[in-house]
This record gives sequence, C-alpha cells and structure tokens, in this order.
Amino acid sequence: MFTRFLALAAAWVPGVLAAQRSACPPNADCIRPFPIRPPAAHIARTASDVRITLDGRVLRYEINETFVNRGGAVGEADYLLPLPRNAAFEDLALEINGELVNGETLPADRARGIYEEIVRRSRDPGLVEWMGQGLLRTRIFPIAAGETKRVVIRFRAVAPREGNALRIDYLSGGTTPGSVESSAPTSLSLLIPRGDAYGTPYSPTHQLDVVEGSSALRAREIRVRGDASRLTALVPVREGASAAITSVAYAPAGEDGFALITLSPPPQRAARVPRDVTFIVDISGSMSGGKIEQARAAGRTLLGTLSPADRFRLISFSSDVDEFRDGWATATDDNLRAGRAWVNDLRAAGSTNIEAALDRALTTDTRNGRLGLVLLLTDGAATVGERDPQRLAEMAARRRAGQRIFTFGLGADVQAAMLERMAIEGRGTAHFVQPSEDVEHAVGVVAQQLTAPVATGVTLQAQGVTLRQMQPEGPQDVFAGQDLTYVVRYRGSGAATLTFRGDGGAEWTERVTLPERSHDNAFVAKLWAVQRVGWLSAERRRQGPNRELDNELRELGMKYGIPTELSSYLVLEPGMPANQPLAAGAGGGLGGRAGDAQHEFVAARAAAAQRAVKSLADAASIAPSPVTQNAGARDRRDVDALARQVGDRTFVQRGGQWVDTRFRDDMRRVTIKPFSAAYFALVQKVPALAAAFALGDSVSVGGRNVALVLAANGTEQLSAAELDGIVRDW
Repeated sequence: MFTRFLALAAAWVPGVLAAQRSACPPNADCIRPFPIRPPAAHIARTASDVRITLDGRVLRYEINETFVNRGGAVGEADYLLPLPRNAAFEDLALEINGELVNGETLPADRARGIYEEIVRRSRDPGLVEWMGQGLLRTRIFPIAAGETKRVVIRFRAVAPREGNALRIDYLSGGTTPGSVESSAPTSLSLLIPRGDAYGTPYSPTHQLDVVEGSSALRAREIRVRGDASRLTALVPVREGASAAITSVAYAPAGEDGFALITLSPPPQRAARVPRDVTFIVDISGSMSGGKIEQARAAGRTLLGTLSPADRFRLISFSSDVDEFRDGWATATDDNLRAGRAWVNDLRAAGSTNIEAALDRALTTDTRNGRLGLVLLLTDGAATVGERDPQRLAEMAARRRAGQRIFTFGLGADVQAAMLERMAIEGRGTAHFVQPSEDVEHAVGVVAQQLTAPVATGVTLQAQGVTLRQMQPEGPQDVFAGQDLTYVVRYRGSGAATLTFRGDGGAEWTERVTLPERSHDNAFVAKLWAVQRVGWLSAERRRQGPNRELDNELRELGMKYGIPTELSSYLVLEPGMPANQPLAAGAGGGLGGRAGDAQHEFVAARAAAAQRAVKSLADAASIAPSPVTQNAGARDRRDVDALARQVGDRTFVQRGGQWVDTRFRDDMRRVTIKPFSAAYFALVQKVPALAAAFALGDSVSVGGRNVALVLAANGTEQLSAAELDGIVRDW
C-alpha cells in the first residue's frame, strides 16, 4: 500500500479540466490542475476531530482525519485542507500498520524521485508538496477493502484581532467530487488560557459550551455544538486606553534572534478618516452560476460598511467595462440603495478584460485627506486586452496614486503572481478563495476591517538592537480593532526601544528585552520563515527562478521543515532503512494480500502518479527527477539525504549518522559516548541537546564554535573545566 500527500492551490474536477486549461493563456501564471481517476471503492471520512489551542496571540491547530474503505475493492481518496493565512506548517503524520509516522523535509525533486520509486514497490510513503495559495492536498491510496487510515496535521497561525476580540477561523477540508463520502461531522474543541486576560468565547456561527472540570491544565476547554466544519469564534481580550506593544523572542545559539512583535493600537480616534472605496468585480462568463451570486452578495456587504463621509465607485468588467455612475458617489441612503440595485442586476457573460477595468478604476484620483481603497475580485486570467500578468501588475502600481489595493482571487485559474504583486505594491493584501469557500465572507471581513483607519504609513524602528528581514516589508496601515504584527530577525540583545511611527504624527513606543540566547518559542522562527517563503515565492513568480533566490527558498524549506516549491515533506514506512536500498517485493506490499488484479491496479496508479508528478513539475517550473531502473543506487543516494526537523534545527542522514546542517568542518569537535556521565552532564547544562540526542546514538550537532558528536568510542567523563568550555562555545 502507499499513501500520497500533495499540496496544490486548486480544486481538481476532471470534468472541467479542459475548460480550466482553455481559460489560461499560454505562459500565463495560472494554477493548472491535473486529472485524477475517480476511485471505484466506497471511501468514507468517518471522523474529523480538531483541537485548537490559544497561546498568547498564537493558535496551535491539530486535525485528526479518519478514512475507511467500506467497499470491496482497493480505492483512493482526495482530501483538501485550506490553511489560515500565513499559517506555519509543523508536521503531518500518517497511520501505517497502526503506528503514526512523521516525516522529514527534502529537496522537492529528490523527494519526488524517492516517492515514485517506493510507489513502484507498493510501500507506504507520503509526500506533501506546497504549490501556493494555502491549500494542503492529501491523497490517500490505496485504502484496502475494510481498511482504516488516519492522518494528523499540525500547524500554527497568529490570531488576528477584530475589535476587542481575537478571531479564530476553521474551514474543514473538502474532497474532490465522488472521492469521499463524509459520514461524520467535524468536532472541534478550543483551549484558551484561564485568567482575566481573556473573556468567554462566543461565535456568530455556532453555539459554544464551556467544559467544566476539563483535564486541560491552566486552560478552559470550549466545545463547539454541532458540526464545526466552518467555524468563526471570537475570544474577548482586555482592551486598554492606550496602545500595547508586545514581543515574543527566540534566540538560537550562533545566529540572529527572531521576534514576533505586535502593536495593539488604542481605540479609534475621534477624528474618522473619510474613505474613497472602489469595488471592481469580474462578471465574465466563468463567473456564472454561484460565483456571480457570491459577487453580488460581496458587493452588498461592502456597501453596508460605508458611512456618510465615504464615497464609492462600483465597476464591473468582462469584455467591456461598466460603472454604476461616472466618478464618485457619496454614501447617502439614496445612493447606497441605488448601488445595491445595480449590484443585484449584475450578469455574467463575455471575456476577462482586466486592463480596461484597472484603467477605469485608477483614472480618478482620491483627494488629499481621504483614504483610497480598491478591492478587485476576479476568478480567471486576462483573456482580452493586456494579458501579461507582470505588465498588468506594473500598470496598477504605476497608476494607483496612493490608493491601497486589496485583491481576491476566486477558484483555480487566477493569476496568482499578478494579484500578489498588486496587493504588495499597493500596500494591501491578497486573498485566495477556494471554490468551497464563501467569497462574500472574505470580502466582508476585509471591508469591516477597513472601516476605521487609526494610522497610515506605519513603520517599525528599534534602538538598542538592529532589526532586519522584517515581514511584512514597507509601511503598513493600521485600522481600529486590528493588530499590526511583524516577524523579524534581530541582531544584538538586551534592553531595546521599539517605536511605531505613522503619518500625521502617530507614534507608540515600548521598552522590551530581547534575549541573547533563548530556547523558548522556537515556533517564532518558523512563523518568520513562512512569511519569508511567501515573499520569496511571490518574487520567484514575478521575476522567474534564479540561483540566489532559489537557494534561499530551498534552504529555508529544508532548515525549517516547510513545504515550498523547492522542498517537500516525505513520510516513510516504519522499518524502512533510510540508508539502505529497498529490496524488491519487500514487506508492506500488496502482493502478499491481494491478487494479480491489485498488482495491475498498483501499476496503473504508479504510472498515473508519474504523469501527475510531471504535470506538477511543469506547473511549478521544476524539472522532475527521472526514476531510473537502478533502484538500489537511486534509493541509497537519495534516501541518504533524508532530513529530520528538531526544533529549529535540521539533521541530515549521512552514512547512518544524523548530522546537523549547522555542523561545520572547522569547528572544535568533542566526541561523547551515548548515555555516559558526560552525555547526561551536557544535557543538564544545555537542555536543547536533549531533543537532538534523542535522534539516536550516532548524532553530530553544531553549536556556535563547538560540535558535539555521539559515538560509541566517545569520552565518558568531562572535567568541570571541559564542561564549562563546551557550554561557553555552544
């Protein structure tokens, strides 16, 4: 048996594949799906259990999915899980022979090569590949008749603040049509810290029950009543009269530290900033059906957020462009009523002329003293007028004249790089809405957040330390009821002064302490890496691959265990040696439990998988690794490079030894015998070594100026002076 995991930013519906491809012009930056043969067996998702833990401003998600084959033949399922914005993928475990097995991170092409070879031998590998837009795809194949498979996915995200509450969203994973029958609702529990800092959570979508006497230490358990497949919950937080600046730091030895810095602005100023809001909506033929109704609903929601001091424009486009009125309309009751009627009358037909829509929308400048906001919603690539995504993005950047641009890409065929670049250079955000999601909800959330600007053009500066590689980059806008969160690298340590400055004299300052070394909060490094990867990926799509950018992207994925275009997450069967070739017909195959028909089925699926990998590689502009006939040499060469994530370190398997990627040949080396007095003395002095040493009895780990090697011939005793020297150099 084998199970395959892929992350793709699309919904895979074989029946519409041709139509989807025809909507994407040659050389355009589209997300292209590939066909999947529907399973013949009866696969059902029988359990979906979610646990979300709030820790400060960070949410930890753990999702357990259980699938069973109730049919009489081998089958497969396709499961798609959307991740929250800027979520940091931690790990994925799949159940193989009753044991949950985690994976390691590898270069993407190497992982694909190993995976394909193992598939041919009917084993159980799992592969996670990230292709953008926040959708994790899990392929489960084969599931034998009567067999149960379980998948556990973990990730973290920063909880956004809305008003006086932290917002928690969960959208359950979906499945490709006909792939899986969902026979069980999603159950969800939320753990929040006890104390006065947080109020009782509430939800606009579900009823919540507080579980008294919960076994969760120092936390209250909140359970969602009913099916929680789509949940929004709000956790009240204490709001002061002044701004609050907080920092969470992680400082590994021998490199710059990481910090999560959050500004919670004061309540809204008395002087409200009037806004000029433009809504540009795609009404081309591909928007017909449910999409156009969602677009109408999004327009009505946006109009509902306007105040009498605001002005608005409504622009629709297909082959041509139409507008509610020439120029700006003041948000009076009569104008809003007429605007809603115009939105309700939108009809989908024609091609997609993004150039003409941008030309119309960016012709009229906003006045001084007003905040210009542009919201663009589209579901496809440009097919009329200018079709080059880079030129369209450059046009928007050149002509926006200070207006902020927020983009919404709906479905699988959007020009992701164009929408990302428009938003980044337009000081807004890009949102990608999957077909199973509600675009009205996404537009409504952004529109509500943009109702009350507190400060514009906000930047973060520091005295006492040097901040670098800040994510997000450039000046930011802060709106009432929102936090502004940066994830940064810092150089230096100790007392520091953090200052946020905005247009019009807005300024907030706080004294904090950033440690020289701290092993707490390792997740902050991963949150920074996720945002950095997102920025690098956008640059890669904008300017094309280059050696320097690709190296940084690949190294970040490997070091922090993040699936990217150039790194993948591979799960291997227990007992499959990482440094030995696979033997033909090794245990775990279908041959001992099924007949020739299943062998033929496996061969067919392996061939389909090979074609799918090539399609994926083409879509990501990555050449797939060929699967050679010399399987033993291939397995030994590739599997030797398997990596394992331990905290913020990555260990690579080399000749049967786990070697830290921070290990350098010029380091002073100290060899320690496993489980000796010296071993335990080091673990006591440097607690972070415990997780690294737990990899086994053959490990090399690098500190700042010293490397520690576990080996059977190592020393068993260390003098006090030797121990102090190691700790000093670590």
